[in-house]
Amino acid sequence: MSVQKDRLEELGRELGDAIAETPEYEAFEEAKAAVEADDEVQEQISTFQERRDHYMHARQMGNATEENLRKVQEAQEELHSMPKMAAYLDAQEDLQERLEAVNEAISEPLAVDFGGEAGGCCHD
Repeated sequence: MSVQKDRLEELGRELGDAIAETPEYEAFEEAKAAVEADDEVQEQISTFQERRDHYMHARQMGNATEENLRKVQEAQEELHSMPKMAAYLDAQEDLQERLEAVNEAISEPLAVDFGGEAGGCCHD
């Protein structure tokens, strides 16, 4: 491995460690643990997944009904209305926003206008 590649991987690990220390990541991990430890939430997740799987199978077979879809939507709404699941989804969204901001910061100096840089037949 080249020195540059080693350094990039080291920076990647440092970035991962720094992300793990953000309030958004910590809140996400706490909310995830709360969801995983709550039997009622886990039961509702199972209900939702079963209904969704049943609907997807019926759809693939060409015999899905509006009633099947309504049951999936009801199970999802009930799941999302549970306080621990709602907190988890909010924490997940906050973490995703933070990660998108980090991604933009990484990508910004790498931006290249390939159309503007190309030569040959691409220019008028």
